[in-house]
Parts: sequence; structure tokens; C-alpha cells
Amino acid sequence: MTAGPSAAGAADAGSAERAATLAARLDPVCADGWAFWEHFDRTARRAAFHPFVAADYERVRDALLALRAPGRRFLEWGAASGVITVMADLMGFEACGIELDPSLVATARALAARHGSAARFVAGSFLPAGYRWRSPHGDSRTGTLGDGPSGYVALGHALDEFDIVFGYPWDGEAPLMRDLMSRYGRPGALLMLYDASGVVQLHRDGRPVTPPHG
Repeated sequence: MTAGPSAAGAADAGSAERAATLAARLDPVCADGWAFWEHFDRTARRAAFHPFVAADYERVRDALLALRAPGRRFLEWGAASGVITVMADLMGFEACGIELDPSLVATARALAARHGSAARFVAGSFLPAGYRWRSPHGDSRTGTLGDGPSGYVALGHALDEFDIVFGYPWDGEAPLMRDLMSRYGRPGALLMLYDASGVVQLHRDGRPVTPPHG
């Protein structure tokens, strides 16, 4: 037995209402993120180099919305001010972020509290203990990633416990992130990378995949 037109219309109306309710929660998170970024760029980054550069929050948000599913666990590498991790939590992911800069971890936790988010943030490196990067050309430099204790112990989860991992690599860092995911990530998990060209790319088991459309 199939649902009649009135049932289908009610379902569509309910879906639209849920989408509007979620947007009403996500839009202020983006707005807070842009306001913080403008202040951070005008003050901290003008005084000294800092690797934090804001991604296109709305573009990443839309890509994440298409990947929602019950019980999925999300991790952000280099969570910075926490905007993307907080949005992932509000979408229904179990969301965590690892950030090397303790002051940004404090900012991210404050953002989560302000928006009623249960997203978790820890200070540390997103590189697992013992990881060593060596490119096919023999280069062992890790770009702007910095040095620090691995954050997975404080997080209480290993990299292979996450279904979706997000990173925003500087030029030349994407191969390292793909290597890291292939060596330590769970088979079948998604690596989502936002690059400097403004494109969201998905990788699964070392191969690019086409992002779904919400």
C-alpha cells in the first residue's frame, strides 16, 4: 500500500520544517565563525604568521549535510575555532576536533557552549604517535602542521573509529593527509578535504569519490 498525496505532502512539509529548523541553528554558527575569523585575521595573523585560515563554512556545511546518517562519527583535523565541528554535531554527527593551538581550543569550546553543542575538542596534534611522513620524493617535512603531542589519547578515540574526517590542507599537505588516512583510518571511512580553490573533495580507501548531493 502506498501513501496518498496528502501523506506525501505532509512528509514533504515535515522535511522542509526540519531543514528550516536546522538552518536556523547552523546559520548563527557560521556567522559567529566569520566574525571570529575577521577579528583573528586583523589582530593575531597581522602580528605573526598563524596557519589558521577559515574554510568556506557554508560550502563545507552543505557537503556535510549530504553525508548525514544515524550514528556517524566525525573528526576535524586542525579544528581551529570549531565552526565545522560544531555544525557537524548539530547535524547529528558525534563530532570531535583536534587543534594544536590551546587558545583556539578554548575558542572552539566556547562556541560549542554558546550554541548548545556537545562537540568535543582537545589540544594536540592530529598526527598519531609514531607517524612519520615521507613523500614519494623523500620529503619528510609536514608543512604548517606543527609539532605537539598526539591528541587521540585525550580524545579517547583512535583515527580508525571515525566515519568522516575533515581537513583543510595548505598547498602540498593533501598527500600527507591522504597517506595518514590510508595508514590509520578505518577502511571505508571518508576523508573530506577542502582545498584552497574552494572545492570539497572526498576520498575513500585512497580513491576519490563523487560527493553526494543533498
